[in-house]
Amino acid sequence: MEPETTFLPLKNIVPAAQNNINAKFILVDKGIAGLEGQYKTCMALAADETAAVHFQLWGDECDAFEAGDILVLTNGIFSTNRNNMVLRAGKRGKVEKVGEFCLAFVETPNLSEIRWGPDPNDPKKFVQLFVVSPLSRIFPPLS
Repeated sequence: MEPETTFLPLKNIVPAAQNNINAKFILVDKGIAGLEGQYKTCMALAADETAAVHFQLWGDECDAFEAGDILVLTNGIFSTNRNNMVLRAGKRGKVEKVGEFCLAFVETPNLSEIRWGPDPNDPKKFVQLFVVSPLSRIFPPLS
């Protein structure tokens, strides 16, 4: 029997060049797909009960998932893409739908709207420098 995966609350993710993030979240909103080079991509707003983050979908993921889907990310990465901090599966990770609509979430803080910088005590780690915006500037909340 496979051991149960422990999910990292979104508020605890930090930028890293490693595929080590296992998380469960709901897609709150999803943008229109476009092309990045030869690859189809789209941005989504992902959230759990602790925080929100911009989640980048690649290729077939753009058509496979919709707002309201509950997803599990295995071996994901939180890193820079076009000067934006995004969570994504990357080449080594995997994302799969596990449900719909029934997951409590918050839209703030949005970890993609925080400016990150090297930790002065450990340059291999990142720390939060300041908040650019408390909420997503790509997916503003509905009034």
